[in-house]
Order: sequence, then C-alpha cells, then structure tokens
Amino acid sequence: MLYISDNLKWLRSKQNLSQQEAADGMKLPLDRYKKYEYGKNTPPAETLLVISRYYHISIDLLLTVDLRKTPIDNLVQLEDNRIVLPITVNTEGQNLVEIVTHKAKAGYAAGGYADFTFMSQLEHISLPWLNKNEKYRTFPVDGDSMPPHNSKSFIIAKYVEKLGDVVDGKTYIVITTNNEMVYKRLNKNGKNTFTLNSDNTFYKPYEVKFSEIAEIWEYAGSLERENFKPENYSSERLEGIIRKLQGDVMEIRERLG
Repeated sequence: MLYISDNLKWLRSKQNLSQQEAADGMKLPLDRYKKYEYGKNTPPAETLLVISRYYHISIDLLLTVDLRKTPIDNLVQLEDNRIVLPITVNTEGQNLVEIVTHKAKAGYAAGGYADFTFMSQLEHISLPWLNKNEKYRTFPVDGDSMPPHNSKSFIIAKYVEKLGDVVDGKTYIVITTNNEMVYKRLNKNGKNTFTLNSDNTFYKPYEVKFSEIAEIWEYAGSLERENFKPENYSSERLEGIIRKLQGDVMEIRERLG
C-alpha cells in the first residue's frame, strides 16, 4: 500500500499551506498536484524527488510510511535536513543504538526498518564511544561466512545515506528489497551493482543491484558472546587460501592487460 496521497495532504496541512501554495512551492501545475493528493495519479520518480526535497523527507517514507501515525520528531535528520528513518531516543533526546535480534531480523528486513511501531519495540543500548552525529544500529550475524564472526556475534554498524559513500573492500550490513539481511564485504563493479563477498572462501560472491538495496550500514564494531577460537589452518584450508590468491592474481593480470 502506498501512502503518498495521504502524506501529501498531511504534510501540506501541517505547514498550513493551500493546495495552490504547495503546488507553487514545488513548481507543479495545480491540476496535476491535486491528482496526486486525491490519489488519482502516483507521482513519477522525478516528481517524487521534488516532493522529497520540498518537505525534506525521503521518498521511501513518502511512499511506504503513514506519516500521520509516525512522530516526525523521532525520525533522524541527515544531510540537507532530510528525514529518513525511525530512531529511538532516551528522555534526554540522545540517539540510542537499537538491537535487531535474530528473532526480529526477518521483520526488520521485511520493512520494519521504516515502521515506527516496530522500531520502538526493539531493545536498545547506549555506547558512549560512538560518534553522536551518526546513526548506529546493531545487527545479528548468521552462519560462518564472515569469520571470525559467527551466529553469536552482533555487528555494530553506521547508517550509510548514499550508495556512493560505500568503500570497496569494507564490510557492511545490507538490507535488500527482497527482505534479505546479510553481512558481507562489498565491491562496486561499475554496473550499478555491488558484488557481495564472504571472507570464508567456501561461499561464492554474488551481485545485488543498487535498485534492490533498501539500507546499507557500515561496520563500526562488534559484540561477541563467545571467545574467538584459534584458526585451524589444515592442509585443505591452506590449499583453498592458495587457490583464492592465485585466482586474485590472475584477475589482476587480466585487468592490467
């Protein structure tokens, strides 16, 4: 369900604007604007961008969140005063770190990240060494694809607003529009996609299109519930590492011509 028409009405009334004033502010014909408010038409991508900049609210929230039921003051503000996602604050207004547990993982990936009610029910912690001007969340790790982290690890991650800010070779929590949440090492491949790599070479890399990404969170630390075990470099493990290094060298040679 899209909430764009209801959100347009609510945002306009919140600022005590007439339809004409709102349309003029966005440089849209009044008749076209009215069709968006009345739900007769859905704004195209370029118009959604205009509306987003006018009200300083992300396109995702304009489309998928009923802003009438979501306290605007509890949404985080990023660059250009743009409001993007529900957060948790304490009585002093300090930004807290929500903990997405294994139990909450599926709900979060299915759209809970944009649901104020869902987010308000998560447990949270305060970590004083984190940058107070950034937004952080804690996510669970599944499996053994990113050693030494495992299913008893939680990744503390910083919200990444722009896909262009992703740095090749760093690790990120990736939330996709296909309801997937993974922790991987990312690389851009120049095709409007990211290659998601596991540090455990047993798992093959795969690609995710930019358009399929709902959120990206950059690794900022981890919480571990058990001690790391010493690496067991068996002959099979060493052989796998050598094969990977040989493959990487061949790929570099091909790129260099």
